[in-house]
Amino acid sequence: MRRVVTAATWVCCAALPAMPAAAQQAQQAAVHGNAPHASRYEPMKLTAHARTFYQSVRGIDSLSVRRTASGNLLRFSYRVTDPALAKLLGDKSTTPYLYGEANHVLLEVPVMDNIGQLRQTGALEVGQQYWMVFSNKGNLVKAGDRVNVLIGSFHIDGLVVQ
Repeated sequence: MRRVVTAATWVCCAALPAMPAAAQQAQQAAVHGNAPHASRYEPMKLTAHARTFYQSVRGIDSLSVRRTASGNLLRFSYRVTDPALAKLLGDKSTTPYLYGEANHVLLEVPVMDNIGQLRQTGALEVGQQYWMVFSNKGNLVKAGDRVNVLIGSFHIDGLVVQ
């Protein structure tokens, strides 16, 4: 038995290897009617009680941890509401750590030769947004994981990586 290949089949098959695998899967899913959809589940955010606690006891709000640089860095951001309560966050002598609960990893702020630690230090001002970056080499902490930020006696627990 001999198969006959039409010109239309040949052109279609010749074009497939040139596309990336993800594009091929999306094209096949669209043809078969089962296109992928985004998840309707969102990671759990801090509760209202936790936000109130961090604002009144720690002097910060608008807490977030986001993946940057293809996941190799994690950026912890916060806004200062009371500089006296949050002064430990801007202290150069304290070493910040980020603890990943899922993998039990402890990440540090990287130190660059010419720049120093990748974090903002110094006097904190009300209403200003501040950040610090943690090295996540090897993608040990992934999006959706819960993490804790530890800076001396200053602990921020249960943040979700975005």
